[in-house]
Order: sequence, then C-alpha cells, then structure tokens
Amino acid sequence: MQQFGTIVVVGGGCYGGYYVRQLSRARAAGFATWSRLVVVDRNALCLVSTLQGNDRPPGLSLQTVTWEAYFSSYLGAAAERPLEVANAAIVPSPLMPHLLAEWLVQRARDRWPTRRIVVEPLGGVPGIPWQMTGADGTQYVSFAEWVCPINCIEPARCPATRGDRSWSLPPALASYADDERAAGRPVVGPFVFHCAHRTHGVGMIDVRDVIAADATIAALDAAIPTTVLVGTASHCHGALQRIGMGSA
Repeated sequence: MQQFGTIVVVGGGCYGGYYVRQLSRARAAGFATWSRLVVVDRNALCLVSTLQGNDRPPGLSLQTVTWEAYFSSYLGAAAERPLEVANAAIVPSPLMPHLLAEWLVQRARDRWPTRRIVVEPLGGVPGIPWQMTGADGTQYVSFAEWVCPINCIEPARCPATRGDRSWSLPPALASYADDERAAGRPVVGPFVFHCAHRTHGVGMIDVRDVIAADATIAALDAAIPTTVLVGTASHCHGALQRIGMGSA
C-alpha cells in the first residue's frame, strides 16, 4: 500500500471530482492511504462538495481559495519544514496554469526584490512534435499529436498508437538543457516536476521535488545572472518555463 501524507487535488470540478472518487476506491481496495486529502477550488459549491457515500473518502477537506493563494501558503510552509512533506503529493489539473513554476518565480522575487526576474521566450524544444506558447511565455509541449483520454496512465504501450511508448518528457527536457549548455547558452536545471501515475488512474507530483527546486534556486549566487528551466510534465505532456534572473 502506498502511504501519503497530505494529498492536494487541484480543482474540485469534473477532473478533481474524478480524482477524488478514484482515490476513494484506491483506499477502499487497500492500494493507497493518506493523512489528509485536500481539494482546492474557489467555488464552495464545486462538484467535490456534493460527493457522498463511497465517493467521498473520510477526512476530505475542501479549501475555497484560489490555487495561487493556496500554494503560496502551503508550499511556503512546506519550504520551512521540508521533512514534514516528504510523502506529500499534488494531483494537478489538466487545465491549470503552470502553478509550480509561478510559485518558484514569486519566491525568487520575494527573496530578491531588486532583481529582475522574468519568464523569457523559450522558442521551442526540438524533437517534440506538438508545442504552443502561452500568453505568459509558458511553452506547452506534447509528444501526442492526437487527443488523449483524460484517464490515460501513459503505459509502456501507447493505447493511441498501439505501439511501444518510446518517449518521455523528463529525459527529453534534460537533454534539451544539455544541448542548450553545449551551445553556449548556460541554464540551470531543468527542474522537472514529474506527474507520474500512482494508482487508479491518478497522477501525482511529489511536493519534495518542488521544495528541493526552491532550495537549489535560493542557493545560487545572486550576483551572477542566471537562467533557470522549470517544467511540470508527465511522460507525454508538459509545460516548461525559461526564467531569467538578472544580477542582484
């Protein structure tokens, strides 16, 4: 059985409701347990609030705040007590912005208020077939050129191609960073928060990886301009930011 501390589900609508129901089934079947299950949605009347019976696991807590406000508080506290979140996890929403990168950017701005810290144009990642640049500069990438079912667990054999899944974004993003450095464009990272399938169709990101990235960035020499790559990715889909930090 997988044992988690706090599990944070991003969003309490159709996706979050599905994940909560699946986690309830996983717990009942003896596949997973946790100390706290928190759903974050600014709508107090979201779908999760209506769950009853076997669909509503014991100890479920609904936090009616914005995602940004919740993670500012939760991850900020976690950074002060990293050992307490060693087994904590985040269940991301397919529709959420690049929340974890945004938190790292805000942490850096709070840490170095006189330093210029911006999301820079990335310009694409070679070798990844589908890409789109968001209005905030986030580069959204995918190895899938087709529509994937929301509950796909990204198995070794792709259900869309019916062939072996020969791709994975975390190593692909690491190779991209290596190529950037080899081309004389030094970058730190990438810090990739891997959303991996844990049980019953639910993917999670380890909170400890986010806290470790923040600690590594904090230890960088503020007198030296730096470019940091931050990604949130599963094997097939992801978001990547190139964060430029001027000298303090």
